[in-house]
This record gives sequence, C-alpha cells and structure tokens, in this order.
Amino acid sequence: MLYIALPDNKVRRLSFYLAMEEYVARHVEAEDCFFMWQVEPSVIFGRNQLIENEVNLDFCHTNHIQMYRRKSGGGCVYADMNNVMFSYITSEEQVGFTFNRYINMVVLTLQKLGVDASPSGRNDVMVGDRKVSGNAFYKIPGRSIVHGTMLYDTDMLNMSGALTPPSTKLVSKGVQSIRQRIDVLKNYIKLDIGEFKEFVRKELCHEELTLTTNEIQKIEQLEQEYLSEEFIYGKNPRYTVVKKRRIEGVGEFEARIEVKNGIIKCVNLMGDFFLVGDLDNGLLRKLKNVPLDAGAISHILPDHIDDIIMNLMKADFVDLLTT
Repeated sequence: MLYIALPDNKVRRLSFYLAMEEYVARHVEAEDCFFMWQVEPSVIFGRNQLIENEVNLDFCHTNHIQMYRRKSGGGCVYADMNNVMFSYITSEEQVGFTFNRYINMVVLTLQKLGVDASPSGRNDVMVGDRKVSGNAFYKIPGRSIVHGTMLYDTDMLNMSGALTPPSTKLVSKGVQSIRQRIDVLKNYIKLDIGEFKEFVRKELCHEELTLTTNEIQKIEQLEQEYLSEEFIYGKNPRYTVVKKRRIEGVGEFEARIEVKNGIIKCVNLMGDFFLVGDLDNGLLRKLKNVPLDAGAISHILPDHIDDIIMNLMKADFVDLLTT
C-alpha cells in the first residue's frame, strides 16, 4: 500500500485532510493509499446529520473547538492531537468488502501490538466491550474512501462537552458515560503516539509518495468547499412532519417532511446511517408529489433501497415515514 506524505509537519485544519482524501482519490492512481493525521480540538459530523442535534455549539465556541462536516455518513466524533485519524483510499468499489477489509486491517495491526482488538457492529473496533476506533466511508466514481478515529488518548471533558447537546445531560455525567463506552490505546501499549504512528505506517505501507507544493495548493482550493457555511451548517428545510426512529443495524433517522394537502412536497433525511448510493436522485426525489401514505410510498419506491442506504429495508423506510 502507498503512504501519502506531506512535505512538512505542519498541523492543518481538519478540512484540509478531508480535501486531501478526496484529492488523492481523484488524482493518485495507486490501487490502495493510506495516510494519518492529527488536528487541534475539532468535532466532525456526518454528511446527513443536523449540527444542532449532535454538537453543543456553546461549549465548542467557548473552548475553541472547531466544527466540520464530512462527506461520509455515520455519527459525530471528536478529535484532538492525542488521537490519530486514519484515511484509506482504494479502487475497490464494493462497499461491504472495502469496509470489512479496512476494519480487519486495523484490527490485525493492533493485534500485532498485543492489543486484544476485534471488529464490532457497523463500523467500530473494540478492545473488550469498549470502542477504540469508529469509522465511516463514502464513494466517488471508481474509488472508495474510508476514514476514522484511533483513540490513542483524548481529552474526555472536551469530547463529552462537545458531543453532548446541552438539553441531553450534564458534562460531568457525559464524561462518565463516555468512559464506560470507550477506551484508549495508551492503556494497552508501551509505545508513545509517535512510535505508534511509525509502527502503523511500516506495518501497512511499503511505498511512499510525497505531495508537491502544487498538489497542496490544489488541495487547499478543494478545501474551500468543506469550509463553506452552507456545507458545514446546511440548509434547514421547511417541514410540517418530523419522524424519528432508530433502525437496528442501519442507524438513527430523522425525516423532515414538507406536506401540503396530504401530498409530500419535500423530504429531508438526516441521521448517522451510511450512504452507498445517490440519496437525493435515487430515493428522496421519487417521493415528491406522492401522498403521505404507506401504500403510495411503497408503490413508488424501488424494491431494494439497501443499495442507497446500507442495510435499510424498504418496509422499514416506509414505516419511518408513515407511522
């Protein structure tokens, strides 16, 4: 696998590394590419998430925690200089195979360090019953991008405060809850964070490509999309009906439906689900001008929508919208 290196050790904004993934996917022809990165305190939420549902905005502003949106699905995560972010770009387009291959690659690397790691659920790497890594993916034509956290260590107070909407729980209780669900690698390995990164790099990659100044400038141009307010905050749609549900094995959903005289005018779908196809053209636009009725919706939708939203069955989606 090819390691993608930068010509300096400068710590950049999280948005730069998201743009770097996309640039590598579009312009570097190697079959498999990988790189690691670290950022100042930041939260990164999924493509289809509402920021106010996932992030304590006041806490982030007060504590100088930056906020970014990524193009992959999944949930909101916190990152800082004490944990490492992994990016994997591959020409393999079959989503299940790509994701499983990446997760197993990470698990095997940790096991070689003596960590009793195992894959779990849709996207996690566990040590025992605690998570040390969460991951997400998206596709562009001809390429797949997988990225995720690797919790070497982290600021639990910042993580809990940033990811806890203020109406949900107190920060102190949030810290206790997070500690019950996650763990950090420094509890299991003797390597410091730099040594850990070096081990991962040597274990996974046998070639290296250093990006040029010109390529970095192109990445910075691409980064501007990730920094736009419209991309980060999105447009809150008009709606008259809100449906919320967790579908096991798929994720959290919030459907905001604009309805007039019983007819659907617009559907905006948010949550931490994983997209594997075209949500707008393949699914949501089909609902426009359709009665908000289970039979009518079922008739207009394709039989298989799990090729648009990972693991989602048509009946479950119809139930979400109509019950």
